[in-house]
Amino acid sequence: MCETKPSVLFVCVHNAGRSQMAAAFLTHLGTDRVQVRSAGSAPANTVNPAVVEAMRESGIDISAEAPKVLTTEAVQASDVVITMGCGDACPYFPGKRYLDWQLDDPAGQGVAAVRPIRDEIERRIRGLLAELGIEPAA
Repeated sequence: MCETKPSVLFVCVHNAGRSQMAAAFLTHLGTDRVQVRSAGSAPANTVNPAVVEAMRESGIDISAEAPKVLTTEAVQASDVVITMGCGDACPYFPGKRYLDWQLDDPAGQGVAAVRPIRDEIERRIRGLLAELGIEPAA
């Protein structure tokens, strides 16, 4: 029996903080049971170093990640599109599930300010996995 994996796309403006953390948590906790993408409407050159450090503290290494540009194809290929402050920059397609997560922007913040954002994202990812019927990895 071939089951299709749910596909989730995380979108923020720079794809350097919130969406990178969310994608990393979903990849880590969902293991290979979820297809994960992240992108930005105006991608930065690099992932925020404070975000990389905060994720390292959680045991997840995102140092090799790079911000990616949001494409129409990425939205079309996703079942769930979670926006994080990208506003109207995200294309809308009927039949997709859209969620807007209001989260503080870690841009320009130190690791101490990023930790509560990281922890809230992890909490929301665990909730999303429960909604998708996927048990999070230990």
